[in-house]
Amino acid sequence: MASHRKSRTPGTRVAGIRTPALATAALTSVALLSQTADAAPSDDKPSLEEVEKKVDDLYRQAESATEKYNAAKEKTAKQRKHVDTLLDDVAQRTQKLNEAREELGSYAAAQYRTGAGVSNTATFLLADSPQDVFDQNHLMSRMTGRQKEAVDDYVTQQSETMKKREEATESLETLTESQSDLKTAKATVQKKLADARELMSKLTAEEKARLAAIEKKKQEEAARKAAELARQQEEQRRAQQEAAQQEASQQESGGSSGSAGTTTPPPADSSYSAKAEKALAFARAQIGKPYVWGATGPGSYDCSGLTQAAWKAAGVTIPRTTYDQVDAGTTVPVSQAQPGDLVFFYDDITHVGIYIGNGMMIHAPKPGTYVREESIYYDGESSIHSVVRPA
Repeated sequence: MASHRKSRTPGTRVAGIRTPALATAALTSVALLSQTADAAPSDDKPSLEEVEKKVDDLYRQAESATEKYNAAKEKTAKQRKHVDTLLDDVAQRTQKLNEAREELGSYAAAQYRTGAGVSNTATFLLADSPQDVFDQNHLMSRMTGRQKEAVDDYVTQQSETMKKREEATESLETLTESQSDLKTAKATVQKKLADARELMSKLTAEEKARLAAIEKKKQEEAARKAAELARQQEEQRRAQQEAAQQEASQQESGGSSGSAGTTTPPPADSSYSAKAEKALAFARAQIGKPYVWGATGPGSYDCSGLTQAAWKAAGVTIPRTTYDQVDAGTTVPVSQAQPGDLVFFYDDITHVGIYIGNGMMIHAPKPGTYVREESIYYDGESSIHSVVRPA
């Protein structure tokens, strides 16, 4: 006998309940949408490593802009001083020109009273180019010796004054350009720092903790490399001592003092060491003071402001910016760095520290930090550009 029971549409059991196919499809769609919503933010959000790299790049760009700002500031100050000197000179020359003109005016008045050479003298005084009138023989013939001297003095004063005015005008134009460069560099620094702060502000507390852990690992590796450099330098020092003792022994015994194949360089001389000690003493006294871009002390410093001030304390003048400091001395290999040497970083030479020995340096790292001791490998071995002995 045939069954009268209606057939049911196949469904799916969810939590023990048979679900119609339509409901199943709806649940599947909701699940997929939920997964998409959860995945979207993570797809768009950069990884922590990317954020760290971006922040580091922004700080480096800010430091590069800072050195450009320092150069523009120094150039602007020099040009302003030069312009002031020129303007003072122009004022003095203008005064002398006025005095010469007054003297010629007295001669013109005298000629007017006597009726002699009035038109010629008036023409001379009113002419755009007095030299043109001065060359006219009929005017010269009417002048006494003193009058001729007065005219000659007037022409000379006018010529020199015009030259100085032109020079002052050109210098003012150059000063204006330098001030514009200064303003641009300042705006660039501020923009890069603001971007870096914005990126950091978006990190969660957990992400900041992970970043700190990454930074700690980098610093541990930097310390390991510094210790390795210290070991190499100690071996060099001992080799130098042994070579010196061997040479002394050979000289005493009358033997040859030569040593074939010796490549170990001599240490820095005592006069350099004495200056370096003063520079390092100054640098150590600044530890804990904040990094402020464009600062040269005494309350805060940027990287090149610190090194310049340290060597100034030792009686040695070095330029203001990293770009110029790198050329202010003798380049030596990293393995031969001596306390007091300047260590420069990155291909664009935008950072500098002062070497203190054992692979360590004192430097003003970046905005938000303080002057401190740190491994010269703080940003990796490849970041080191060169080592320069400034005196």
